[in-house]
Amino acid sequence: MVAPGDRDGRGLRASRLRAVLVPLALAGMLSTSGLMLSRIYAGVLMPQLAVGAAVGVVGVSLAASRLPAWSAAPLSVICLVGYTAGAVKLAADSGDVPGDVAALSRDALHNGIPRLLTAMIPIEPQPDTVVVPVLAIWIAGLAAAELAIRGRLMLVSYAPLIALLGGCLYVVGPNAGPDALLAGLYAGCAALGLAASTGTGETAQPGLARKERSGLRLRIAVGTAAGLAMILAAGAVLAPMVAARIAADPTDPRQYVTPPQLDSLDESPLARLSGWALDPDQHLFDARLSGGDRRLRLAVLSDYDGVTWRVSGNYRTAGRILSVPEPDGRAGGGAQRTVEQKITIDQLDGRLLPAATMPERIDGVRVAYDPDIATIALPDGLRPGLTYTVLSRPPTIEVNLLPTAGTPQDSATIRRFARLPGEVPADIERLANQIAEQAESPYLRALAIERFISEHYQLVADAPSGHAYPNLDFFLFAARNTGGQKGTSEQFAAAFAVLSRALGMPTRLAVGFEVSADQPAVRGANALAWPEVLFDGVGWVAFNPLPEPNSKPKPVEEDFVPKPDPPPPSPSTASTPPPSSAPPSVPAQGPAGASAGAGGSGIPPSVVAGGIVLVCLVGTYAGLLLALRARRRRRLWAGAPNARVVGAWDEVHDALRLAGRPPPASLSATEVSAHAATATGGPAHVLRPAVACVAPQVIADLADLVNLVVFGRASLTEAQADQAVAVATSYVAVLRARRPRWRRMLWAADPRPLWWTGPRRRRPATRATV
Repeated sequence: MVAPGDRDGRGLRASRLRAVLVPLALAGMLSTSGLMLSRIYAGVLMPQLAVGAAVGVVGVSLAASRLPAWSAAPLSVICLVGYTAGAVKLAADSGDVPGDVAALSRDALHNGIPRLLTAMIPIEPQPDTVVVPVLAIWIAGLAAAELAIRGRLMLVSYAPLIALLGGCLYVVGPNAGPDALLAGLYAGCAALGLAASTGTGETAQPGLARKERSGLRLRIAVGTAAGLAMILAAGAVLAPMVAARIAADPTDPRQYVTPPQLDSLDESPLARLSGWALDPDQHLFDARLSGGDRRLRLAVLSDYDGVTWRVSGNYRTAGRILSVPEPDGRAGGGAQRTVEQKITIDQLDGRLLPAATMPERIDGVRVAYDPDIATIALPDGLRPGLTYTVLSRPPTIEVNLLPTAGTPQDSATIRRFARLPGEVPADIERLANQIAEQAESPYLRALAIERFISEHYQLVADAPSGHAYPNLDFFLFAARNTGGQKGTSEQFAAAFAVLSRALGMPTRLAVGFEVSADQPAVRGANALAWPEVLFDGVGWVAFNPLPEPNSKPKPVEEDFVPKPDPPPPSPSTASTPPPSSAPPSVPAQGPAGASAGAGGSGIPPSVVAGGIVLVCLVGTYAGLLLALRARRRRRLWAGAPNARVVGAWDEVHDALRLAGRPPPASLSATEVSAHAATATGGPAHVLRPAVACVAPQVIADLADLVNLVVFGRASLTEAQADQAVAVATSYVAVLRARRPRWRRMLWAADPRPLWWTGPRRRRPATRATV
């Protein structure tokens, strides 16, 4: 038999070990959740902030564990405000975001969730992308620490932690692969917390006899076996379902959120070229470049519907570091050089920012970026005086590979970059085939189209805008004296792209500016468009179908002019329309898909965030109610008779507080019984017969039993404990029945007793009260 002194020493050591291991397990689980989320962030700042929040919230709850329960939450909120302000300051300094901490914090709290779900991955830590994770970790940690450290409900405390982990994994989605190390660390911390919080029956009830200890051990063994059987059964049922989902990609919440959108001005900037050509002196911006590349890209247009070329960008909020696609045969191969640009906006409007090909870093402005087409947008729009610096790494084309390079033939590339929609004019298809009939490779066919357009057509500034099929047909085939065979770079580039696509070559258009080497001012005359063709193993290659300056266009050969249609069999059934001297008008068409992808059928980010918060709150509240019922069961029906009597008295004391009649702390147990008798409405004859046992004298008897246990050190019997429990439960029922209806409905759902400490045991003034 173990001596009481040895048992007490062992219990003290176990208690000290638990005080260390439980907070360590909680901090580990919180930190692991933050590290899982940090996999979609760039740099080390987000992991540091996540671990700091985890350690901080557990440390605050541990330090406040000896303070009154009501003080824990206010103290933790004060620390949260300070930590969040520090996180905002660090993120602002790291991301070079201007502004004071208060303004940045308000903006981050207001826009944190949508910006987090629209940010480009990897996400650069900035105030609006770090505040939401820090708050989530702190709130979940506060709930878990209070339940585990103060309430000693370790298993219940895992509810907010698991909700936090689920939220982090949902935000990550398919943007990061599985991480067995972090998953194992999380499971290990959870097991450590459960093991550290587990106690034996001997430690919990040192006064139990051998027979009672044996019964307690048997009940624990039976309960453990039943729980293990339930876990195994659940595993057998859920294992096939989980195994079937291993190879599936998780849902990306970003598909439900609308990224920054372009307006009609920027959706098809090709149409702006004619306006800039008519106002060649308009000062758009200043650009100072170092590195040799003199061309700045404003937009890339790859979608053509037969009427309009449009930007197909999917812009995501980005920080200073922009994502550059790996060279895979589409971004361009070869060694890369660095081009630094310092740009100051003047009269250029819209949302698109000019920059050299493949921007890698941008300073001075917060932007949105599309890594697929490597262009930049400013969600708030351009303004005069806006200055920013861009560092780009344009790829160097391997010209030796071009003559033998093919074009991609996969269905996705053909569908997006080589398809011509609708009914393509037969003259355009015939011209494309005639131009390229002698070329043996895709690159030579593209060169033939480039040479033909540049040699046979005239570049003018006053040509009307338009690049639909009828406009291009007029540009290519109409007589020069009627306005045909003349155009701006809009028609030159669009004609090249349509002819190339007619031959099955993946083609897109770019709109940008040519910057003079000795003049930083970029004006309307510097704007132009150019086509690009995609080659296997090389990437996108730009072509220049514009004529050489001061060159005279050659006449279009008769072979390339469409033959007139044969005369109709009867003049009465058909007539040939007279030729028009002006390009056919094309009905104006609004930007197709302006609202496509706007997330109309998706879930707004506020609903997603509200759902996560609601699940956390409901789970935490349900855990509190289960903990309340478990504590009441332990008080009244578990343990030795002395503990049951004290538990019955604690139930009476909590009921008085719930009824709004808390006894003063200075009263002894006997005086509290008198106070309790008045709280129900007075003498026994006014009580219902079923609970008449709760007469003032019976409540006084319960108080006497409490005094015997606490101060008399007496050992009570099971019968006395049963009597005390019956008195307490009957009294609570009467007290609850005397409350208003709304108070009775909320009585069982009130979790406040979990944080109330038991009544102070004041020694009776005389022996008579005992």
